[in-house]
Amino acid sequence: MNTLDGLSIRKVIDQVTSGSVRIPAFQRGFVWDAERVAYLMDSIYKGYPFGALILWRTKEQLQSERQLGPFVLPQNDPDYPIDYVLDGQQRLTSIFGVFQSEITPEEAVEWNRIYFDFSASPDLQESQFLALSNEKVDPEKHFPIGTFFNVTAYRKATEHLDATKLELIDKVQSEFKEAVIPVQSIETDNRAKVAIVFERVNRMGVELDTLQLLSAWTWSEEFDLQERFNDLAEDLRPFGFEDVGEDTNLLLRCCAAIIAHDASPSALIGLNGSEVRTRFQEIENGIKGAVDFLHKNLRVESLNNLPYATLIVALSAFFATPGTTAVKYTEAQRKQLLRWFWRSCFSRRYSAGVLRNMNRDIAEAVELRKKGSSSIDQIASSVDPDYFLSQSFSVGTVSTRTFVLLLAQQSPLSFVSGSPITLAKVLQNYNRNEFHHLYPRAHLKQQGVKAEQINALVNFAFMSSQDNKTLGGSAPSVYRQSMDEEAIPKILEKSLCPASLFEDDFEKFSTERAARLVSTAKEFIADE
Repeated sequence: MNTLDGLSIRKVIDQVTSGSVRIPAFQRGFVWDAERVAYLMDSIYKGYPFGALILWRTKEQLQSERQLGPFVLPQNDPDYPIDYVLDGQQRLTSIFGVFQSEITPEEAVEWNRIYFDFSASPDLQESQFLALSNEKVDPEKHFPIGTFFNVTAYRKATEHLDATKLELIDKVQSEFKEAVIPVQSIETDNRAKVAIVFERVNRMGVELDTLQLLSAWTWSEEFDLQERFNDLAEDLRPFGFEDVGEDTNLLLRCCAAIIAHDASPSALIGLNGSEVRTRFQEIENGIKGAVDFLHKNLRVESLNNLPYATLIVALSAFFATPGTTAVKYTEAQRKQLLRWFWRSCFSRRYSAGVLRNMNRDIAEAVELRKKGSSSIDQIASSVDPDYFLSQSFSVGTVSTRTFVLLLAQQSPLSFVSGSPITLAKVLQNYNRNEFHHLYPRAHLKQQGVKAEQINALVNFAFMSSQDNKTLGGSAPSVYRQSMDEEAIPKILEKSLCPASLFEDDFEKFSTERAARLVSTAKEFIADE
């Protein structure tokens, strides 16, 4: 049940120091700087809205907790419930850090040294509060608001003030003593419900870490999920796939797919901690097997090469096996997985209905592993010339990544020397500099060709910046002279380029190359 209430700053300080308000391990650490803390104080003083705290009340203490910024929290009374902070930790830490005087921080901090500026005009926009280091404090201009809730310290800090300043600072203190911090509380021991709260808050733009949430629930003295994922990232680093091990959402979906055959948030949160621990070898095998398959069969050299990172999820479910024996797949299974991959890419399968499609693919991948065949590749998919003629080259888009992988399957050659391109290096450092126009942009602009035609996929190929400089911005018939003449037929073949490239007829070239690209794509998505 949700309740909306409010806490005074004094009450917040008391509850934190008593240990009843705590920070769960799945929260990130304190990241605000001193200026942001000062602005929060100004908002409280002026009565501006600054957001509610969301607290999760439970009698079940988590096995792993986080400090409140630099403050180590005392143990709570086991007979009383705990309020874990689900949202508002940065505000809570700021308020507590500025005004409390009982707990000494583990390390020296400066962000909590906030002062009221007597000389600042009572402007609605500009802050009347400053974060100052000791050497910049002028007692005649700056008053330490950290004394507001400590009678002795406040009396000492006001001793030298004249009547006018004393009256003003008393009013400022009164505003903080009367301020109410909005609090929304959810009281439950149902972790799935807590996870839904996280998801809803996440949709409002607040960064939350589901990995840390699951880590707290699977933690034991012998097993730390975050450490195991970090180790996995290091194992994948030599192969260029460390990003897989660092993409926590992707890893968690793989976990849910392998253990529950369901990648939904509810399945993830419902994972049994002991099962995650005992089956983690299976999870590692699945992810490593998926990466190995992509690397060997599709020339994918990094996570950035994948049109959809989520393609790894169903593959990990296929390759997940206990122990140290890797899944041995047949040629028929390999071909089904490849058709599924290409059809998923060209059909933009994971651009809509993501969870539904992902769960269907997970189920079919498991079926394929267990029975040798399944309907995993039975996905409607088609490719026409418009795919390459109307879509612009942009390295982050699904269409461009699919196009790049299509070209990579051909083992492209340097446009100048005709020597093989080291795809591992190029694709691991995936960026725009490794791809350039076949008909140079400057040449086409002079002819009045529109930008969308100039930058269409059909006009791009693997081409290093150095090769592009060597060829220059001239027409293809001119830059051909800078190419190895004997290697040209092979260069064109490996780039899926027609010989009409050198006829300086961009429209004819575009039509013929689009047809060649479509023909190759259809080979990948077609039934045998």
